[in-house]
Amino acid sequence: MTKLLLKTFLKDIDTKEALQMRAEYSVFAGVLGIICNIVLFLLKLLVGISVSSIAIVSDAFNNLSDMGTSVISIAGAKLSAKKPDKEHPFGHGRIEYVFSLIVSFIIMLVGFELLKSSVTKIFAPEKILLNPILLVVLCISIPIKLWMYSYNKFLGKRINSAVLLAASRDSANDAIATTGIILSTVLGKLLGADWLDGAVGTIISLVIMYSGIKITVDTTGLLLGTPPQKETVLAIRDYALKTPGVTGVHDLIVHDYGPGRQIASLHVEVLADCDIVKMHEEIDNLEKLIETDLGIRIVVHMDPISANCEETANARKLVKEIVEGIDKRMGIHDFRMTNGENAINLIFDIEVPADFGDIDTAKKLISKKIKEEDPRFNAVINIDFIYD
Repeated sequence: MTKLLLKTFLKDIDTKEALQMRAEYSVFAGVLGIICNIVLFLLKLLVGISVSSIAIVSDAFNNLSDMGTSVISIAGAKLSAKKPDKEHPFGHGRIEYVFSLIVSFIIMLVGFELLKSSVTKIFAPEKILLNPILLVVLCISIPIKLWMYSYNKFLGKRINSAVLLAASRDSANDAIATTGIILSTVLGKLLGADWLDGAVGTIISLVIMYSGIKITVDTTGLLLGTPPQKETVLAIRDYALKTPGVTGVHDLIVHDYGPGRQIASLHVEVLADCDIVKMHEEIDNLEKLIETDLGIRIVVHMDPISANCEETANARKLVKEIVEGIDKRMGIHDFRMTNGENAINLIFDIEVPADFGDIDTAKKLISKKIKEEDPRFNAVINIDFIYD
């Protein structure tokens, strides 16, 4: 069904530019969401009012908030697709995150209002009117929500959209919630427990609020900055290490300016005595390859290393063994050695995980162990935190 609609309404979509393709997929998913949710809202609202069920009315307004989400998602996709300008040289991609934050606030507000109504109905329940025809109407909404889960997940994976993947999870939760409402309505009528309707409505309201809170937390993380995906890190490193003349990589930083808009920087180690012109050409090719294949604009910096100096190589090996002996999660790079009459400076960077802990104590221990090997050694250590 989803693929048929795509072929009908989004012809030749895969031949368009990445950002335009992403925007059209997002709008397509949003329009489908609006149509499905407005139909479900009207059906459930009529059913809820007819049988005096706060749980069904709660679920109806949950669908209304989902429709609002679709509207805002479309607006976000359109605005985020705007080209860079003087005030926003990296584009407008992050506005999609701002719109997601607005959606989360709306969802939490709807959930809170419905929570108040549901709790009231637990203590002052109204008699539920059971109508088989109306229950059938509710049952129809379950496969609709399951289909919405399916197409949102399909499109979300295709364009790597956190918004659409979140919408798919929300649709699955809606299908489960509607199933619960049907069961509570039937059991409440059969057992004469009218308060059960209010209890289920309370649970649904809490689920709505939890969904809003989760979206808020996830979106705030994106706005503040999150580590790059492990697959992205491994792919960039793999491209770099396959480049002729590159012997090591470090200091990879990926900046996220919204979906499909990533800019990165990377340091690569090359031999100090290499042909600098030829190596520069290889680095240019590496930058173009990563941008073409991964869609990431990257700046690559060359760090020369002395591999042919035996004294430097031995000192580097010593330091590497000391550092890894203290914690295998640490690694060294940019190793240099400067000789003096009474002191030898060993200058290097240490890569440590962002959650390493007491780095100052580790630095002191490394310096101490290096000096124990030779009193002339003086460790000059710079710390690089890694976020992958």
